[in-house]
Amino acid sequence: MDEPGGEAEGRAGGFGGGFRDIFSSIFSRGERAGASEEPEKGSDIEYRMHLGFRDAIRGAQLRVTVAREDTCGACHGSGAAPGPAVTCGVCGGAGKTMRQTGTMRFAMPCPQCGGSGKQRRPCPKCRGTGSINAPETLTVRIPPGVDTGSRVRVPGKGNAGIHGGPAGDLFIVTEVEPHPVFERKGDNFYIKLPVTITEAALGAKIEVPTIDGMSTIKIPPGTQSGQKLRLRGKGAPSLRDSSGELRGDEFVEVQVMVPHVADERTKEILRELARLNPDDPRKDLRAAGAKP
Repeated sequence: MDEPGGEAEGRAGGFGGGFRDIFSSIFSRGERAGASEEPEKGSDIEYRMHLGFRDAIRGAQLRVTVAREDTCGACHGSGAAPGPAVTCGVCGGAGKTMRQTGTMRFAMPCPQCGGSGKQRRPCPKCRGTGSINAPETLTVRIPPGVDTGSRVRVPGKGNAGIHGGPAGDLFIVTEVEPHPVFERKGDNFYIKLPVTITEAALGAKIEVPTIDGMSTIKIPPGTQSGQKLRLRGKGAPSLRDSSGELRGDEFVEVQVMVPHVADERTKEILRELARLNPDDPRKDLRAAGAKP
């Protein structure tokens, strides 16, 4: 059985919730209207830039034209025309408007003038926005070591602020074209180096390309195909180091090339090599396959 007064409390609770919702809506609107003239930072701009591989590694200074909004020179970003304020056309100067919810009427701050009862005429040049379209050509410094997806920030070159607020920022997002020889992973480069059987077996000193030019690398005797050798400091400059001295490495993957044998003399030499070096390279595989 229901307790006496339970239904009445339920109705009162729901009515109280309705009051709270109504007052919350009224005051939040008043706050928004009153804060509408506060200075706000302008929005950021993202500009995608295509870069050659060497420009990305070495760094560059490039000219770009950015479509951005600048502060209106006529109203200095206020959005208002010169001259005195006029009576608000929405509230008629009362600073309040009425809102009806069911049978109840509430007075609330005018959303047009924020409760002041006055409003400024909009600037004829920017139509009250405080900003105008003003494409700008900039010289942008791209630091050494950027990669695809890197973001270079140019402060204060985004869209103009609202009501005199500071401008946003410009972000250059780089897209770097691939290189035909170097594969980049982070700050490291990777290349494949073909060597002959003789160079791999006996060892050799071989010139390899680096981003700084040709460099000599030592192939140890007995080097196997797929083995990687390292050239320290021959990778990309690290963006974490503003001096540009910290760099990644270059990894050289050796690929032993098997010659195409056509003459009998070469075949005989290879057979003699096999007799002199009878090692079985597949014995470990057979041993693993023989285990239960």
